[in-house]
Amino acid sequence: MDELRLNSNKDISLLDILDAVLDKGVTISGEILISVADIDLVYVDLRLLVTAVESLNNQKVRGETII
Repeated sequence: MDELRLNSNKDISLLDILDAVLDKGVTISGEILISVADIDLVYVDLRLLVTAVESLNNQKVRGETII
């Protein structure tokens, strides 16, 4: 993430951050548990991969681990 290194002379825009995230990719995971009176009613396991399709294909061709 050398491109996003903070520097007092340069402002980082939202577009720069979005470009870096789509280029490198980011994985977000989480869990949701809904319970009433200590009885688990709903459990949801969430996993989200955000990346550009081109970057994903390039990683696949190079044999890198995607997730």
